[in-house]
Amino acid sequence: MKIHEYQGKAILAKYGVAVPRGTMVESREAAERAAKDLMDAGASGIVVKAQIHAGGRGMGGGVKIAKTYEQASELAGKILGMQLVTHQTGPEGKKVRRLLIEETLPIASEMYLGILLDRAASRPVFMASAAGGMEIEEVAAKNPNAIIKEYIDPAVGMQAFQARKIAFKLGLKPEFIAPAVKFMLALYKAYEETDASLVEINPFITTTDGRVFALDAKVNFDDNALYRQPEEKELRDITEEEALEVEASKYSLNYIKLDGNVGCMVNGAGLAMATMDIIKFAGGEPANFLDVGGGANAEQVTHAFEILLADHNVKAVLINIFGGILRVDTLANGVVEAARKTHIQLPIVLRLEGTNVEQGREILQASGLNFIVAQTMKDAAEKVVAAAGGAR
Repeated sequence: MKIHEYQGKAILAKYGVAVPRGTMVESREAAERAAKDLMDAGASGIVVKAQIHAGGRGMGGGVKIAKTYEQASELAGKILGMQLVTHQTGPEGKKVRRLLIEETLPIASEMYLGILLDRAASRPVFMASAAGGMEIEEVAAKNPNAIIKEYIDPAVGMQAFQARKIAFKLGLKPEFIAPAVKFMLALYKAYEETDASLVEINPFITTTDGRVFALDAKVNFDDNALYRQPEEKELRDITEEEALEVEASKYSLNYIKLDGNVGCMVNGAGLAMATMDIIKFAGGEPANFLDVGGGANAEQVTHAFEILLADHNVKAVLINIFGGILRVDTLANGVVEAARKTHIQLPIVLRLEGTNVEQGREILQASGLNFIVAQTMKDAAEKVVAAAGGAR
């Protein structure tokens, strides 16, 4: 689960991570008041930052610096409500509904810090780079040696000597070593205790007056751990998410919208990935990832079907089910119910195997609906791609 920058900074601050003073606002008037309060408290300037779930906001025009609170108010009025397009939003962009009004700081140097799970190593990795303010992927592509990595034993957590090692490798001046070590240890504690899947500070800065700060912060949480982090669940902003993905989550369905025209309904993430691959192999483009799960019932299948069909790019549907826990006859009942309820006119190709497969096929045949039955995954992919209008 993604959250906004202002939310991430509020969480990090609780763990002792230094962040600039700032306030989230949703109107120009509130932005002016927040900027004036910061200026009255000694801020030399104001940063007006769009709050969307995407990076590259500055290059897209979503981050501006003001010298006065009146100027901050004017900038806030221009950014609020804009459709901000960045390299991570796609051409459609995201509407700006919130701003972070923050103090400017006297920057001496910019660096990168990040923590995530390295699945190959089965442990968290703390990454750092002296090339701050840039996309870390770009740094890694141009100069992999510029990325400092320190692997953390989850049984003991991050140790002070590891933080010192990173600080020295970053080339920090002696006066910044101790505050940087304190900063990194607090950052790791926040990562661990909040069940984060990613914590990224870009840039991590030193200032001309001898301090260190998280000038920007990106925090993502592990969805599977949200049951034990009730406060984090409240931070979810569904206006930043794909509407169909939000709808799917209501019924415990795993759905991700894609750009193709072949709708997919599958049980099991591995089979779903294989299904998308074979559609591509047949020359088509999957319109979604939709895993109904191993224990889905007829009602969930019906909802899955409705969500899939709500994507107007879908021209044909492939239902690929291997019935184990989810019996094929249960799925067949759900498909027939959904097809009748939605009055679907699109071609539907089915490849069914597993528990009660014969009963499932009988249900489909007795429905009187025009289903296309395939024998193998290859056969199913070729038929659905042809039904969707052929290879792209």
